[in-house]
Amino acid sequence: MQIAVTSQNRRTITEHAGKCRKFWIYDIESGAVAGRRLVELDLGQSFHASHHAFPAPLAGIGVLITGSMGAGLHQRLRSQGILPLITTEEDPDRAVAAFLENRLETLPMHHDHHCHSHDHAH
Repeated sequence: MQIAVTSQNRRTITEHAGKCRKFWIYDIESGAVAGRRLVELDLGQSFHASHHAFPAPLAGIGVLITGSMGAGLHQRLRSQGILPLITTEEDPDRAVAAFLENRLETLPMHHDHHCHSHDHAH
């Protein structure tokens, strides 16, 4: 299994998963971290820019840990069988270790946009 962590600055878990282009990819074997590497997406490969296509460099992930994401990306990841997790933890290594120990504190998915009625008759 692989876990991706958004880290635009390469040091901390960053927000805006949809626009993020730098991810730490953790390789997990037998419930432990077997290695990690930095993956940098091209501008057109970010979740926001790629719309419904899935960025090829992230194809093997089963979990995405981030500081924030929109409802559309959250739903898109779940439909791909990927567990999206939003956390206030800032250290990527600590977040992955906590996830593997089933103790990562996560935040619920908040809808960033107000729900509007789709009835356009005035």
